[in-house]
Amino acid sequence: MLAPNFPLRTSRLLLHPYTPHDLDFLHQLESDPDLLRYVSWPPRDLEQVRVSLAEKAQQTSLRDDGDNLTLLMLLAATGERVGDVQLTWTSREHRQGEIGFITHPDHAGRGYATEAAQLMLRLGFDDLGLHRISASLDARNIASARIVQRLGMRQEAHLHHNALRTGEWTDEAIYAVLADQWRGLHRV
Repeated sequence: MLAPNFPLRTSRLLLHPYTPHDLDFLHQLESDPDLLRYVSWPPRDLEQVRVSLAEKAQQTSLRDDGDNLTLLMLLAATGERVGDVQLTWTSREHRQGEIGFITHPDHAGRGYATEAAQLMLRLGFDDLGLHRISASLDARNIASARIVQRLGMRQEAHLHHNALRTGEWTDEAIYAVLADQWRGLHRV
């Protein structure tokens, strides 16, 4: 089980659960068709975002298979919202997890998603005891592929026409890193 004490800190970010005060920001993320072109769901209206926010606000710990830990990324210096990051416990038996992230376009390209995802990998490997953590990407999403590669993840699969996104068949790229590989890259 993983139930962190919030906020979590990186060198530039604070990570904490969503609250009702984050509705406008989440609506910006989840209603922008350009930002969502590589995710598996279409843009959401305000009411759909309210439902999404209620779900995300409850995703504060990992207790069993299928649980998500979804955290809002904020700049430590200003409190400005940057995006969110997620760790999913996909299998207790096989000690597997998956990470995901989304960054507001105003903050893209500054390494925030990498920094937050690195913390989620540490939580998954060191605190939850996972053996393997993966990331599943639309294969066209070069920016996210670069992030997971910087994290030490390697591409394990390229699935052709695996996902139907907004009426279009798209390829999916699967990346992963094992606990011992990750620890070898992040020795203190």
